[in-house]
Amino acid sequence: MAVPTTAPFANRHVRPATHRANRDPAWARWALTAVALVFLAFFLVLPLLAVFAQAFAKGGAYFLAAIREPEALASIRLTLFTVAVAVPSNVVFGVAAAWAIAKFRFPGKSLLTTLIDLPFAVSPVISGLIYVLVFGAQGWFGPWLIEHNIRIIFAVPGIILATTFVTFPFVARELIPLMQAQGTDEEYSAVTLGASGWQTFWRVTLPNIRWGLLYGIILCNARAMGEFGAVSVVSGHIRGETNTMPLHVEILYNEYNIAGAFAVASLLALLALATLVLKSLVEWRQTGTA
Repeated sequence: MAVPTTAPFANRHVRPATHRANRDPAWARWALTAVALVFLAFFLVLPLLAVFAQAFAKGGAYFLAAIREPEALASIRLTLFTVAVAVPSNVVFGVAAAWAIAKFRFPGKSLLTTLIDLPFAVSPVISGLIYVLVFGAQGWFGPWLIEHNIRIIFAVPGIILATTFVTFPFVARELIPLMQAQGTDEEYSAVTLGASGWQTFWRVTLPNIRWGLLYGIILCNARAMGEFGAVSVVSGHIRGETNTMPLHVEILYNEYNIAGAFAVASLLALLALATLVLKSLVEWRQTGTA
């Protein structure tokens, strides 16, 4: 059979996309890199350096005094306590929701998926106002709560509820596509071999999602520590009681205590940097084990 003579010539002119990309001018690559570095310098590195410079503007002794102030310590304790309650709650919800959505079919599945994204679409201030409407003195359950001497709004429970609501999509949204990509073959195999539901989860599902779960926890933790809008609405700004670290920074700044405000803000910045490092390590480990 004769071979068309046009085929070799056609193949001769075909080049992979990577070869065309490698022929990009060097000045274009350097220009794009320079733009990215300048953007990072002005919008990330310089603001962080400014925070730490302002924090130590009056010396290390003033920095330590601002951190050791009773109201500052109370805000740190409240922030850590809120994170310690909100993050595990979101882990339980996120794993359960992701497992249900990715592994099972049930009525209302699409509605549940949509509701998980609700905090991303609603302003944090609106989220706080929702809790005021429900649990405030003039809210739906306000009279009953007052009658039983239960405080939610302008108290720690309200701060925890608002923080949990704002941060609950992070774990679920990280796990849902991961579980959907993994499918259900391994779970079915485990059940076929006689494993119970819990055994299947602990020995099959959880090991497969451990890095994605840790990634979601890190993101959830970072957002919980830095949440301002929803917490500001439900906290009441009671000094030493309901002020988290972001709220305490705002109060100090409004009182023109610039060095004190930046001292507390530098702690938040350090926590953010630590979160970024953990996030990078998890991404690197995920890539290495993929």
